[in-house]
Amino acid sequence: MLRVGNLQRSIDFYTQVLGMQLLRTSENPEYKYSLAFVGYEGNPAQAEIELTYNWGTESYELGTAYGHIALGVPDAYAACEKIKAAGGNVTREAGPVKGGTTVIAFVTDPDGYKIELIQRAEGAAGGGLR
Repeated sequence: MLRVGNLQRSIDFYTQVLGMQLLRTSENPEYKYSLAFVGYEGNPAQAEIELTYNWGTESYELGTAYGHIALGVPDAYAACEKIKAAGGNVTREAGPVKGGTTVIAFVTDPDGYKIELIQRAEGAAGGGLR
């Protein structure tokens, strides 16, 4: 779960920039929060990201415990180009990880959360940003 400062802005980022789908939303007026769940279609065992907007809170300190979300992609180079074209913020261009051959990249969402893109080996199942 990620706490976000503007629910629609975050939904737009995860759906329009990262290519996820909005799976469902819910409102809880009594406790003053809204939820949105996003993920990739076509994978029944998919992971979902819960975006939580606590009404009236526009930003959070990310803290030192959070590292990043990791998403598998078929082509990290193409994913970076697609993200930039959609207005996303690529903070580390695609390239081999230091000391290895796995291709990775990093992007940041509108609230500052880091997302690692890991290029999957050919034939690997799953992934997003097709």
